[in-house]
Amino acid sequence: MLKQLRFASLVKQALLLVCAAPLVVMAQEWPVKQVTFLNPFPAGGGTDAFARPLAAQLTEQLGKQFIIDNRGGAGGTVGASVAAKAAPDGYTWFIGATHHTIAPSMYKNLDYDIEKSFIPVAMLANVPQVLVVNPQRVSARNAKEFIDLMKKNPGKYNFASAGSGTVHHLAGELFKIQTGTFITHIPYRGAGPAMNDLLAGQIDLEFDGLATSAPQINAGKLVAIAVASNKRSPAIPNVPTFQEAGLPDYVVSTWYSIFAPAGTPKPIVDKMIAEVQKALNTPKLKAIWEKNGSDTPNLYGEAFGKQVSADVTRWSSVVKKSGATLD
Repeated sequence: MLKQLRFASLVKQALLLVCAAPLVVMAQEWPVKQVTFLNPFPAGGGTDAFARPLAAQLTEQLGKQFIIDNRGGAGGTVGASVAAKAAPDGYTWFIGATHHTIAPSMYKNLDYDIEKSFIPVAMLANVPQVLVVNPQRVSARNAKEFIDLMKKNPGKYNFASAGSGTVHHLAGELFKIQTGTFITHIPYRGAGPAMNDLLAGQIDLEFDGLATSAPQINAGKLVAIAVASNKRSPAIPNVPTFQEAGLPDYVVSTWYSIFAPAGTPKPIVDKMIAEVQKALNTPKLKAIWEKNGSDTPNLYGEAFGKQVSADVTRWSSVVKKSGATLD
């Protein structure tokens, strides 16, 4: 009987090796054609600020073209739905963001599950939110002046977001809860269009990711009120944090990431993780990340998946407390 059990065990191990062998070969050969990064936001937003340099670097590393396919709409959920249904063959990857951990609490009929429909691959960047104002429309130049102005003028001012249910939106709602102010929310179809209208003077202010705001702040086109991080950002070192301004619990960031459709072979996912790690450690990308106000998070695979789950829980609480809805 013991011999039979050992024989059965050996046969099982042999079958597993036979089945795994094609996947290992597939991963070694991957990619053999063009690879698509599906970005669920319009061009010009924070996701593009990191996804496009990464795609260019991976193209250089792997010798096959990595392209960006922008599919904006509904706070990033339209693109997420498309990505969830993509063939799990290693040729379509999803560029997710913090927004996708908020969506389960905001959208009642999502046809995907951020924790089940995807495999967490890597957090690419983690960028603090910054409150920026159009200086022609908002007179405040620091957090105290801003909060006083909002309290004296409830409902007069409006803030743009990358869409209802995005971290830009919830950052505004959280700010209103903590300061007892009311600012009208104006959702857009992505951070790019929102920023364009803010610069054009169609919108008063925005709770934005530093990646898209830093160039405009440094160019003097927008005024930064404060940064929602634990420490000042090297990208805008003269701008204080909200903690310095007396809001110790106002810490909000936007992370950008890569997910694979569920079912993507593990050897391919592992190879992508290795290539992304290599890319993020190049001097070229490190310089771009620093300019955009982000460091390299160093969260991959299972560790990144735990962060996703934690953020789903955190934002669910904020949605309930604020009563935020899809405007």
